[in-house]
Amino acid sequence: QVTLVESGGGLVQVGGSLRLSCAASGLDISTHTMGWFRQAPGKAREFVGLIIWSGGHTYYHTSVMGRFTMSRDNANNTLYLQMNTLKPEDSAVYYCAATTTYYTREPSQFEFWGQGTQVTVSS
Repeated sequence: QVTLVESGGGLVQVGGSLRLSCAASGLDISTHTMGWFRQAPGKAREFVGLIIWSGGHTYYHTSVMGRFTMSRDNANNTLYLQMNTLKPEDSAVYYCAATTTYYTREPSQFEFWGQGTQVTVSS
């Protein structure tokens, strides 16, 4: 059974930082492309970033480029999202997800999902 468990969300002021974690079990993150998505109330789930299983290349949505950084710890089977210079529009529930597809930004192509962690940025 595959489980992805996000943690690290919370309330932060504009300009602050948070580090999200996604602990995986039943799935080897080093052999899956891993993604972060977010969903604000009333909006569709939005791609944030992904890390390719082979080579570790990362890709980001333009709105977070230069502020967010994805990384992974294969030994601990954990994915991270470092978020800096947070803005109110970053407020959302953040989800990690895994796919066997080499490269995709489409949520529908991610087979496994966590339950999400809330990030709220106050102005």
